[in-house]
Amino acid sequence: MIRMSVSRILPFLLLAMLVTSCSRKYKIEGSSSVTSLDGKMLFLKTLQDGEWVAVDSAEVIHGLFKMDGQADSVMMVTLYMDQVGIMPLVLENGKIEVSISNTQLLAKGTPLNDKLYEFIDKRNAMEVKIEELERKEARMVLDGANLEDVHAELQQEGEKLIKEMNDYVKQFITDNFENVLGPSVFMIMCSALPYPIMTPQIEDIMRTAPMTFKDRPMVKDFLFKAKENMKLLEEHQRLGENALNTSQN
Repeated sequence: MIRMSVSRILPFLLLAMLVTSCSRKYKIEGSSSVTSLDGKMLFLKTLQDGEWVAVDSAEVIHGLFKMDGQADSVMMVTLYMDQVGIMPLVLENGKIEVSISNTQLLAKGTPLNDKLYEFIDKRNAMEVKIEELERKEARMVLDGANLEDVHAELQQEGEKLIKEMNDYVKQFITDNFENVLGPSVFMIMCSALPYPIMTPQIEDIMRTAPMTFKDRPMVKDFLFKAKENMKLLEEHQRLGENALNTSQN
């Protein structure tokens, strides 16, 4: 199951994948109602050759900050305060409005940022529905319902919601194979795993993924490690079965 609330996505959206090569001008206008950010320096960082590199910075003054400049390509970046990632952004041509509060992170005003945060909002709403099932179970039991019956009913409902959420994530990746959003969300999904491995969902995505997607450095590296781990797991399972057969004989 993929779990990706706003607070949990940040460590995994610290990705950067360059695409179209052309001169682009960006302008970021940000506002923050978080008082602890006032007077702090914020940085836009991107991953280059395994290192985080700052591409722009600004000081938060009375809850406002601005950045502008040229980017040689569209890229996924992360807004940082010190060493803490706050939120992902797509650095692309146009005016990007950023809003930071204790309850919401939002970037809007350009096509890919609008699409990214629409995805995050919908994905989080689905997760809230899943988490609500636990509270629903407790309420139903307190109202006198049989625990086993309630558990069976809500388990079925939960599986349906999880499938709906996973299908939505898969479709979003598929729809964005050719821009920075598809690879980024794919890596978020993969980073939620305990280690690189080929799950049925990942295999399903790879069946229709174009080579331009598979050849993205971070995607390619994950797939290589996942396939190597699958070989190790299969070998471990084979050795275990052989040991069991030997002991039984």
